[in-house]
Parts: sequence; structure tokens; C-alpha cells
Amino acid sequence: MSQQTSATVAVIVQLLLFVAIFYLFLILPQQRRDKKERQMLESLKPGDEIITKSGIYGKVLNIKDDTITIEVGADKVKLKIAKWAVGKILTIKD
Repeated sequence: MSQQTSATVAVIVQLLLFVAIFYLFLILPQQRRDKKERQMLESLKPGDEIITKSGIYGKVLNIKDDTITIEVGADKVKLKIAKWAVGKILTIKD
């Protein structure tokens, strides 16, 4: 093998290594977070206590397609929010 060929192989190996590391440390963890969030939103049901990504605590009243109606505060104010805005389900599941 000539010197030029071995240098080309070394560059290709380094590039493949860089792509593999990039995938393992950036893309794969993001895919896992997205999957976990999708599962959380799919398990959402009326009666669940939630906190939105903006910090509003509420109780789920109704779920339609991409919107959720929640009840907040002592006055039981109803808010219609986007489904993606749910940050966490606080209700403890038995």
C-alpha cells in the first residue's frame, strides 16, 4: 500500500469514528428523550395533575387532538393549552 492510500484510509476511519461519536452522544439521547415525552403525552388522561413547561399547575379536564383543557387555581379557571406544553404528569400512578 502506498503512503497516500494509507493516509486516505486513516482519514476515512477518523471521519467514521467522528460520526459514530456524534450519533452516540447527541442524536441517540435526544431520540430517547423524544420517545419518553411521546409516551408521557400518550398516557395522559382526564383527572391527571400536570405541570406545564411554563410552570402552571393544573388538572386535566379534556383532551382533544393537540389541545388539552386544564383547570387551575382555587377559582377553577379553565385554560386550553397545546398538548406539547405539558411538562410533567404529577399524578402518582398505582
